[in-house]
Amino acid sequence: MSGAISILIARDLRLAARRRVDALLPLAFFTVAVSLFPFGVGPETQTLRLIAPGVIWVCALLAAMLSVTQLFATDHADGSLEQMLVSGHPSVSIAVAKATAHWLLTGLPLVLASPLFGLLFGMETQSIGVLMFTLLLGTPVLSLLGALGAALTLGLRSASVLLIIIILPLCIPAIIFGTGAVGAVESGMSASGHYSLLGALLIATGLGAPLATAAALRIATE
Repeated sequence: MSGAISILIARDLRLAARRRVDALLPLAFFTVAVSLFPFGVGPETQTLRLIAPGVIWVCALLAAMLSVTQLFATDHADGSLEQMLVSGHPSVSIAVAKATAHWLLTGLPLVLASPLFGLLFGMETQSIGVLMFTLLLGTPVLSLLGALGAALTLGLRSASVLLIIIILPLCIPAIIFGTGAVGAVESGMSASGHYSLLGALLIATGLGAPLATAAALRIATE
């Protein structure tokens, strides 16, 4: 199973390298969206520092949803998805590989870019480290849930709208715990509780979402 996952991840990364504009679009959206807030809110450092975690987390969520809509659509349109499902590889491995590739292309760049935007909002070094760690724990949840939504809406009209309606409410806990960790540290408290909740959310999503995604893919291609 791990061999099949590695092969599918490498395939998606190669395809993304050929479509660099599409691959960079989520990061460009994230950069523009986050950068606009200081202009709209004003230069007050305390205000920017207060809203920074929520702004960065919400923009990360929207950037992830922007790219996840096409996670299975292209392969479904050209018949590649059906070939994967009948190739003998477990459908769960396909779901895991797709979500992992999505995170490597979207979530990981957002995690790496977050310190720069933390500095833009005047955040302290410790708060930036906490924000980066929460994004590291939380963005895989966004990719896993996004893959589930993409599978559930595969082949449907207005799939993008339906995906957002289905997935956004499920992503709210990750945003709450992620921003709460930064707020706790800035208040002089420990963020370990928020880390534990984010870790538990990641484990639960990692165990349940691929199974549900695999079932949805089988239904969509029957």
